Amino acid sequence: MKEITKVVVPQEAQLGFNNNAFFCVGTGRMGLALQKEYYEQLEFVQKDLQFSYIRGHGLFCDDMAVCKVYSEDGLKKVEYNFTYLDRVFDNYKQLGIKPFIELGFMPEELASGEQTIFYWKGNVTPPQDYAAWADLIQAVFHHWFVRYGREEVITWPVEVWNEPNLPGFWKDADMQEYFKLYEISVKAVKECDERIRVGGPAICGVDDERWLQEFLKFCSDFKVPLDFVTRHAYAADAPERIGHYDYQKLRDMNVFLHELKVSRDIIDSFCEYKGMEMHITEFNTSYSPDCPIHDTNLNAAYIAGLLHKMGDVCASYSYWTFGDVFEESGVAFTPFSGCFGLVANGQIPKPTYWAFHFFKQLGATALARNDNYIITKDEEGSLHGMLWNPVPLEAEPMEHKMEFTIALPLEDGEYVFITKLVDEDVCNPLKNWLDLGSPANPTKEQIALLRECARPQINTERFSVSQGIKAWEMNITLKKNALLYFKVQKIIPELDRGYQPDKNGYRL
Repeated sequence: MKEITKVVVPQEAQLGFNNNAFFCVGTGRMGLALQKEYYEQLEFVQKDLQFSYIRGHGLFCDDMAVCKVYSEDGLKKVEYNFTYLDRVFDNYKQLGIKPFIELGFMPEELASGEQTIFYWKGNVTPPQDYAAWADLIQAVFHHWFVRYGREEVITWPVEVWNEPNLPGFWKDADMQEYFKLYEISVKAVKECDERIRVGGPAICGVDDERWLQEFLKFCSDFKVPLDFVTRHAYAADAPERIGHYDYQKLRDMNVFLHELKVSRDIIDSFCEYKGMEMHITEFNTSYSPDCPIHDTNLNAAYIAGLLHKMGDVCASYSYWTFGDVFEESGVAFTPFSGCFGLVANGQIPKPTYWAFHFFKQLGATALARNDNYIITKDEEGSLHGMLWNPVPLEAEPMEHKMEFTIALPLEDGEYVFITKLVDEDVCNPLKNWLDLGSPANPTKEQIALLRECARPQINTERFSVSQGIKAWEMNITLKKNALLYFKVQKIIPELDRGYQPDKNGYRL
């Protein structure tokens, strides 16, 4: 089955396009940032994608050793230890990324109960003493002021807790108790410095409309500070569990995007919050860290479609996560474990990594866009485009190709046409790993091979536009689950004296 699309690109049209994909990226719990491979994966990502902020769980979990209760002279006292926190945040600073603070989970010695979540047992109960919780928040911020400077720290957004509308993340999903936690937390932060921006409620898509409506009403009625709204978004249906893995089908992309639009409309229905920033502090296809779809080309093509549209209603959207050093359900058995990351363990970029890489190359001005493509222009006049072709797993087992004929408005001159292709044949490290026998612990040689296999296919073509030709046409065919980035750039040819390419068989 083929779908043919004809695109005539105008010369100067400017369409709305908010490329907010690089504001923030997700990470596993804070304690994992002490591991060598975690640092190497983040360094790899930052060299290329340059995310501005990073957000994850576990700031106050016991493996970070921030909060300790002890007895002295018959009294209970609290002391704070910032050793590990400094190591993590110093590394973030070195890599040019700022923290998007998530206040959570509860230190065991401040917790009112024993309920935990994940392999690493993050405590999800309210504090037994809210004053002690507020003191902890303020102690951390005052330490950061000293270490990193107040003017720097006030640029770090703060989110209160994570998915309190789920009983697994917040005891009994108690809405009123969360509102109390939010109010005390935001006031503790604002007492440190009014300029620090704080938001919530960090909900996911379960009873989300009611939660968001009631949260905004609470903040409005009781004049509780709110600087931005946060929520999460995932695109998969309920999983089928087989062994270590969850298998899920993806929802229609428009259903996913509609959910965000509904949240946007709820925010805008409050006059004092109309137009307020909405940050998606987690998003991906599946919400399971054991879903093999995360490692596939389908994931990349689907995510490309989301990156194209989410900026229409969201101030930012943070991909969950940058890498696969991640332990919500335990330590991964293999390098392709279905975890969330853009980069597999072994520092192997997955196809979805290239979706972000390609969006990073796009120009600021959109000339043409539709459900499967976007074409932009940069300040130098070069044209950049991206095309994608996601095909659902449940589609009929036949070829699903998309053909594009794109007419570009070009003035006279010499040009180079550059393409970078990611599809199931040329950039599919998951397939290559399976071909190697799916080794749980690949050798150095196998890792090196997988890294080589995990790069796009690059092609270049030189062409001329002469007087009388108003548009140059290019024809592109995408196989199923393919991504393609292109650039059309004007060049000024230079040849060294006596160098004649045709004598080596090259025709320019």
